[in-house]
Amino acid sequence: MLQFNDITLPCPEGLTLAALLEAQEVDANQIATAVNGEFIPRTQREATVLKTGDTVLTFQAIEGG
Repeated sequence: MLQFNDITLPCPEGLTLAALLEAQEVDANQIATAVNGEFIPRTQREATVLKTGDTVLTFQAIEGG
């Protein structure tokens, strides 16, 4: 199991962050992501494999400078 925002979900072997976002019908272009408190850039979501016990948070991306 893993935590996705406030939801506990199963964590099948090989689940990537990108696949989790797609399965949860999250618009991945509109949010930022963190796994276990570490920011994960969009370009690394496909390569980020989740494991049991991970905590995944999504939040509104802030743009600008």
